Amino acid sequence: MIRARLKDVLDNIFEQGVADESWSAQGAGKYTVELPKHEGQGDFATNFALVLAGVEKRNPREIAAIIAEKLSAVTELVQKVEIAGPGFVNVFIQPDVWRQVIAVIDSAGKDFGLSSVGGGRKVMVEFVSANPTGPLSIGHGRQAILGDSIARLLEATGHDVYREYYYNDAGRQMRVLGESTRSRYLEKLGLPFEFPEDGYQGEYIMDISQQLIDEKGDSLKDEPDVTPFKEKAEQHIFKDISSTLSLLDIKFDNFFNERSLYDDGHIDDVVKQLRDMGYVYEKEGATWFKTSELGQEQDRVIIKSTGEPTYRLPDIAYHREKYRRNFDWMIDIFGSDHIATVPDVLSGVKALGYDESKVTVVLHQFVTLTRDGKQVKMSTRKANFVTVDELVEMVGVDVVRFFFMMRKADSQLEFDLDLATKESQENPVYYVQYGHARMCSIIDQAPEKGVKQIPFSEVNSELLKEPEELQLLKTMSTFPAMLEGAALDLAPHKVIFYLLELASQFHSYYNKHKVITDDVALSQARLCLIIALRQVFRNCLAIVGLTAPEKM
Repeated sequence: MIRARLKDVLDNIFEQGVADESWSAQGAGKYTVELPKHEGQGDFATNFALVLAGVEKRNPREIAAIIAEKLSAVTELVQKVEIAGPGFVNVFIQPDVWRQVIAVIDSAGKDFGLSSVGGGRKVMVEFVSANPTGPLSIGHGRQAILGDSIARLLEATGHDVYREYYYNDAGRQMRVLGESTRSRYLEKLGLPFEFPEDGYQGEYIMDISQQLIDEKGDSLKDEPDVTPFKEKAEQHIFKDISSTLSLLDIKFDNFFNERSLYDDGHIDDVVKQLRDMGYVYEKEGATWFKTSELGQEQDRVIIKSTGEPTYRLPDIAYHREKYRRNFDWMIDIFGSDHIATVPDVLSGVKALGYDESKVTVVLHQFVTLTRDGKQVKMSTRKANFVTVDELVEMVGVDVVRFFFMMRKADSQLEFDLDLATKESQENPVYYVQYGHARMCSIIDQAPEKGVKQIPFSEVNSELLKEPEELQLLKTMSTFPAMLEGAALDLAPHKVIFYLLELASQFHSYYNKHKVITDDVALSQARLCLIIALRQVFRNCLAIVGLTAPEKM
């Protein structure tokens, strides 16, 4: 917000310079206002002079001197200006400008930080999309929270967000699920069975087969069709997945069934369309897609010689349906094991005549659990992997959400169970949430200590002059810009980094300065600061689906 004000001032200076022929208009929109990389280099730095010098073939420090003079005249915003290096202009903002951040936050309340940068752009976020073949693993959990937090950030910045789960209820994996369930059903009845070589293991399959016995007895023992076993397993597992998503406070607008792509003829239609365009041919009994003509190294099979489509074909058909629903931006969140499939699907989209730039794919790395510095062995309670439910049971929902957002999506995530279970400030979740609880305590105790809360307009704000106070105000002021950046970059980890930085500054301030003192005027000013700071904490936590406990 303050950076935007400074940018407006610089734009006016630029336009004035063009008007009085100090420089041409060629540099318009090419300069930036950034946070300096090192302490002491001002509150903001601009490459204004360097950009214009390159365009005008002039000495950058000469142009910087003109800019510095004009900026220094804007005393209601600028405290001082320094020219550094080859021509950077470092700007120091008036302390009272930072103090007015409190009034802005007080006025906006829970809406502080929200923006309309998205302009109502219609965005689909597809995430989780786990096959209903077993409980959600911790890998699925990372994707669920990554997708949910991205959707929340986009909503907070003015996008019209639609959340979708691509429900894979067709294909070979579902058939194997049915065969696995039938084998366990026969086993429980004490009858001969043959378990599929690549069948689904885990106690949950045994549970499903027992439910079938409870409901149907042995009436399915001679059933040659795998469908009733598949449908029962699918129903049971999807109920389990839905329960986990609810536990994580994750909701979807739609569950898109893969089966509908077959039933409604979309699969056949896509093949026909690609064939008519010359992108499909037959070879060795299989149907191939000419991806080599669309920038790929080699062509891909889309229908096996058995007549069964490969994963690429329904994915292409599904994305065509996304385009047909007129989304402006389609975000796919996949595990890194999808890295080879993404180019094929985008090639299909391109071949069908759609703009593939409307699709953004976020690939996330896997999760490993560690304890005592060693990887935790796989769970055997429900499956051959650790489930999200088990992890939540160990550490709680907030910790799971926070830890899954702590790293960039494309970074390997090591989930340290020792750290996650600590109820101390070593635990980053506790560190942030305890900061909020501590602020609540200060605010609650103020009246008991004789300090009445008054409007910020009535306090002597100049008493907020400690370096730690001004630093807090500066960081609070960057909240809206940080949210916009995190949303547009699809990067929830930026919010977590911000929370940790703000919490660190607050704890340092609290340890060095008393908020409630014998000086009533100072206490009232500092109380206003803490109330505004608490609002920023609450807003930030809420936007990424974390709670803000008032007591810990």
